[in-house]
Amino acid sequence: MGRYHDLSRTFIPTSYSSKRVCTHCLGATVVIELVDFHKAYGSTIAVRELSFSVAPGQILGLVGPNGAGKTTTLRALTGMIPPSRGDLRVCGFNVCKSPLEAKRRLALVPDDPQLFRELTVEQHLAFTAGAYGIRNPDEAANQLLTQFDLIEKRHVAAGELSRGMRQKLAISCAYLINPEAVLFDEPLTGLDPRGIRILKQSIQARAEQGASIIISSHLLAMVEDICTHVLILNRGQQKFFGTIENLHREFGSDDQLCSLEDIFFAATDSEMLEAASAS
Repeated sequence: MGRYHDLSRTFIPTSYSSKRVCTHCLGATVVIELVDFHKAYGSTIAVRELSFSVAPGQILGLVGPNGAGKTTTLRALTGMIPPSRGDLRVCGFNVCKSPLEAKRRLALVPDDPQLFRELTVEQHLAFTAGAYGIRNPDEAANQLLTQFDLIEKRHVAAGELSRGMRQKLAISCAYLINPEAVLFDEPLTGLDPRGIRILKQSIQARAEQGASIIISSHLLAMVEDICTHVLILNRGQQKFFGTIENLHREFGSDDQLCSLEDIFFAATDSEMLEAASAS
């Protein structure tokens, strides 16, 4: 890959391969697990007593109003912020007690990726490969550049990319490490229709290969389209967790509640109205 190959040799040790398999996760029934997760900032409770799990092959849609605790949950799972209490695990590794083992198996695509402005697209992939100890990443990197229409931008600095291209680069870096768990926070931001279709297809393909995926998004149609499970948060509390089918069964007694959007408002507006009445 030209400059990419030269740079990657600078970083990459010989202990791992881009085709590596996490033996710790083989046969696992759960990849992502939160038990009694609680996060408070002083007297403000961001997330209260949250428990859920994501198994291999499952795609969990994390939905809720602004301030519901979605991003807080994702950041706690990555170890970016510590929980006030609770047990958070990735492939069985406690995020607080074994952070490196957990993070090796996890990738996060934030809503606004903070890239290195001076590094090119290829250099970002090389840096990622080096940081995760991936040996011989050239083939996988080329496939991702092609898949996400970044081939012609391979020598362009991140600071010169459009918003959508930066998002594609962040996704490519996440996929390069072949993680067992992938977290997306508003992943469609900046993507054009072709980019959206490619991303949705890639998420489904990763799940079919055994990855566990969480997507936090306000785009409820997309969540309903590709997710196998849904977690609805409101004011830091879990309102529902389960399959799409069970969601419709629980909230779909009224004929008008036929879409995830309708169910979302039914699950969250009632609590808001109660809170407004109490005040």
